[in-house]
Amino acid sequence: MMLAPSTGPGQVPLPPHEQFIDGVATRDVTIDPSSKLRVRIYLPEENQNPTPETKLPVILHFHGGGFCISQPDWLMYYEVYTRLVKSARAIAISVYLRLALENKLPAACDDGYATLLWLKSLAKGESNEPWLNNHGDFTRVFLIGDSSGGNIVHQAR
Repeated sequence: MMLAPSTGPGQVPLPPHEQFIDGVATRDVTIDPSSKLRVRIYLPEENQNPTPETKLPVILHFHGGGFCISQPDWLMYYEVYTRLVKSARAIAISVYLRLALENKLPAACDDGYATLLWLKSLAKGESNEPWLNNHGDFTRVFLIGDSSGGNIVHQAR
C-alpha cells in the first residue's frame, strides 16, 4: 500500500542552492551510492574562511513524520534549518530517510547509523565532503530529531 503524498503548504520541496540566499547555502549529497542514501547540508555564510579554531559545530537532524512521510527538502524544514544554522552558528545535516511502507523498519534507523558512520569517515579523513571537511568541527557533532526522528537519535547513538 502506498500513501498519497502530502501537499500542505509546508510540504513543498525546495531544490538545493549552493549560492547563499539569506545567509545560507544548501547542498544534497549522496553518501552511499549503493543504497542511494542522501543528506541535505545547510551551511551558514558567515564563516567562509575557517581556521581550526573557528570551524562550526555539526548538527545532525533526523526528521519526523512517523517513519512514513516528510523530507529534509520540505519548506517547513528549510525554514527551521536556515534559522538554526544562522542563530546557532552551526552546520545542519538532515537525512533523506527511507520511508515506510515501502521500506520496513528499521530502514530509517539503519540510515541514521549509516550517516553517523559517514561522518566518522569524514572526521578520520577517509572520505571528503568539502563543506563539512572545510567548515565542520567533528569534535562537536550533535544529534537531534523531532517526533520519530527522536527515536532514530536514540537508536543510532
